[in-house]
Amino acid sequence: MAFRDPLALLARLLLAWIFIAEGLAKIRDYAGTAEYMQSYGVSGDLLPLVILTEFGGGLLVASGLWTRWAALALAGFCCLTALFFHANYADPDQFIQFQKNVAIAGGFLMLVAFGPGYWSLDGLWARREAAGAAAREPDMV
Repeated sequence: MAFRDPLALLARLLLAWIFIAEGLAKIRDYAGTAEYMQSYGVSGDLLPLVILTEFGGGLLVASGLWTRWAALALAGFCCLTALFFHANYADPDQFIQFQKNVAIAGGFLMLVAFGPGYWSLDGLWARREAAGAAAREPDMV
């Protein structure tokens, strides 16, 4: 498929965008975010890990660097967020947020399963490694 590589890049960017933006928002409103987390029974001491996961993981997915690991971490983050912050199924808005988090986790698991695609730093490094390995093989003539 001619559009597979650009679509894989676009998919990674779309998945990563919200996490990069939310990571930055949490940095800007650190105290407010910590209070919000505590109101749900989650320690505000975890906020640096949350920021690292969202912002750092988002950047890794967007660039296609260590994509499978970052996507796995973000899939877990989405599931935990759904369970801790959006498990009020009686509230239709919270149930929608729960479903969105689960769906986004599914998108990240697709990245874990199939990788970031050709247009990624992981893809570039794999191609360079393959070229280097081929150059090191002795001729069998």
